[in-house]
Amino acid sequence: MGEIAGTTVKQDHQDGVDEEDRGREGHGREERESAQERLNRNWAEILQELRVAQTGVQLLTAFLLALPFQNRFATLSNNQEWLYLAVVALSILATGLLITPVSLHRAMFRKREKETLVVVANRLAQAGLAVFSVAVSGVAVLIFDVTKNFTVGIIAGVLTLMLFATLWVAVPAALRPAPTPEH
Repeated sequence: MGEIAGTTVKQDHQDGVDEEDRGREGHGREERESAQERLNRNWAEILQELRVAQTGVQLLTAFLLALPFQNRFATLSNNQEWLYLAVVALSILATGLLITPVSLHRAMFRKREKETLVVVANRLAQAGLAVFSVAVSGVAVLIFDVTKNFTVGIIAGVLTLMLFATLWVAVPAALRPAPTPEH
């Protein structure tokens, strides 16, 4: 547990601090890095990851914002239009979640709160990726619904969501090393 700005922050494998960075004295980078160097490295890694995610969200949002200007958009049913609007809202939310860490960094600049920034940015990135996966799944539903039918759309959406859950949750969980007993 760490004390930050008068609040206790529980650190675990999902708080944006590498597993290598804690609890294994004599191993990993801990010997070579100061706490500040570790936080700076963690922040830089989060920013790199956010750049990739932001590009995907921006492309999705741009695609969605251009759709109403296509001729075929006028043929959408009322339900398809509502689905479209829900997907746009999710894409906008994902954009906000994935860009907020940059805004937080500006607001917290030089206030010696890097650990808080890393923890919060990591949680925002995780939430942003989750919302993004639902938005992309919604796009799959809409595209397959318009092209084939609603049932095929639902199947495509569920499979898309399962793909993201597998790639972004199950695979990393399977690759995470088992905790070693402390000596």
